[in-house]
Amino acid sequence: HVRYLCGGRAASLPDEVIYRFEFPERPGALLQFLTSLRPEWNISLFHYRSCGASDVGEVLVGLQVPEAQRTAFIASLDEIGYKYACESDNAVYKLFLR
Repeated sequence: HVRYLCGGRAASLPDEVIYRFEFPERPGALLQFLTSLRPEWNISLFHYRSCGASDVGEVLVGLQVPEAQRTAFIASLDEIGYKYACESDNAVYKLFLR
């Protein structure tokens, strides 16, 4: 995803976490994801990349989630059922986006 992004680093994004998702390529997938999030979890980055003939789209999402709410956040991700992975400790993220 990073090679397709431009704009660089944000000045300050406290509590930001970065996650990679596989969204199903079907109507309502984005809405389902967005409605599973709490209003206080700010989306700081959203990058969608279609994989062509695949039945999933790759999505890189940055969210500001306070440390005290991380367990509830993970529970929300598990409930929605989309494949995901935390990328907050990824070296590329730290080098180019943080």
